Amino acid sequence: MSVVSVLDAVPDPMSAPPVRWGILGAGAIAGSFAEAVRTSTAGSVAAVGSRSAARAAAFAERHAPGARAHGSYEDLVADPDVEVVYVATPHSHHRDHALLAVRAGRHALVEKAFTRNEAEAVEVLEAARAAGVFVMEAMKTRHLPHVAAIRTMVARGEIGDVVSVSGSREAAFAHDPASRLFDPGLAGGALLDVGVYPLAFALDLLGVPDEVAATGFLTDTGVDAQSTVTLRYGTRAVATATSSLLTRTPASVTIGGTSGFVHVPEHAYGPTGFTVEWHDGGRKEFDGFAPDGKQYEAAEVARCVAAGDHESTRMPWQETLDLLRVLDAARARLGVVYPGE
Repeated sequence: MSVVSVLDAVPDPMSAPPVRWGILGAGAIAGSFAEAVRTSTAGSVAAVGSRSAARAAAFAERHAPGARAHGSYEDLVADPDVEVVYVATPHSHHRDHALLAVRAGRHALVEKAFTRNEAEAVEVLEAARAAGVFVMEAMKTRHLPHVAAIRTMVARGEIGDVVSVSGSREAAFAHDPASRLFDPGLAGGALLDVGVYPLAFALDLLGVPDEVAATGFLTDTGVDAQSTVTLRYGTRAVATATSSLLTRTPASVTIGGTSGFVHVPEHAYGPTGFTVEWHDGGRKEFDGFAPDGKQYEAAEVARCVAAGDHESTRMPWQETLDLLRVLDAARARLGVVYPGE
C-alpha cells in the first residue's frame, strides 16, 4: 500500500517572514522552541530572559548562539530587537508574563494552557486588544500538516458525519511535590499540562460542547493525577480526552465517522502520520512526520504579524477562551482549585 505525504497541507515554515523572537523562560520547552525557530524557520532568537542571568546565558549558548541574555523578564520585553515574546514559564505565571509583554508593546505567543483559567485569559486578551498587538496560544497541533489534512478530509465528508473523537495524552513523571507538575501553586496537574492537547483536538473538530463531565483522582498535593473528560454534543457526537501524570501511552487520537474513521496511532500532537479506514473495507495511509513541530506555530505567528493581524484564524482568541472554559469545568468536577482562584 502506498503512503501519501501530507507535509504540503500547510505552508513550509521557512516561507514565513523572518521574526525576531524573545524567549521568556529558560526551561526545556523554551529550548525546543528556540531550536525549532533557529533550524526550521527564517526567524531568529534575538534574546532570552530568565530570573538568573547565568541561566539565560547558558540557554543562549546552547539553544540560540548570538542571542542576548537578560537576567530579568522586564529587560527581555524592553529589548528593542525583540518583536515577539514567547512565554514559556509555568502555567501559574502565564497571565503575568503575557501582560508584561503586551504592556511593553510586544506581540506574544503564550504556551498552552494559555492561562490558569478563562478569567485570566480574558484579562490578557483585553490588554492585547487595547495595546493593538498580536497574541496567540501556543497550541502547536492547530498548525501541523497532518491536522490540516484531517480537517480537510472531515470537512469534505470523507468519513461521513463525525460522531466520536477519542484522544489521550499521558506521560509518566516521578512524584515531586515541588515540581511544576505536582505543585498547585504552579498550576500543576495533568489537565493543563497534557490533557489540554486531546481536548483542543476535540474542540477543533466539533466545537463547543453542550456538556462537560469528568472523572479521575488527585495527587496528594491536590492536583489532578489522572482523568477522563467527556464532552457531549447534543445527540450528534461525544468526545473523550484522557490525561495522566502516572503512565506513558502512545498519545493517539481516533475520529469516528458514520462511513469511516481516522486513526493517529501515536505522537498525535506532533507532526506525524495517520490512517483512514472506511466501513466498506478501503484503507489509506498518510505520512506527515517532521521534527518537533513548533516551527509551524512560529511560522503562523510570523505570517500574522507581517499581515498586521491581532489573532490567528487557526487559533483565534475565542477558541482559547472556549478551551479554558472546558478546562475550568473539568477541574471543577475533579475538585482542583489553584491558590488565589
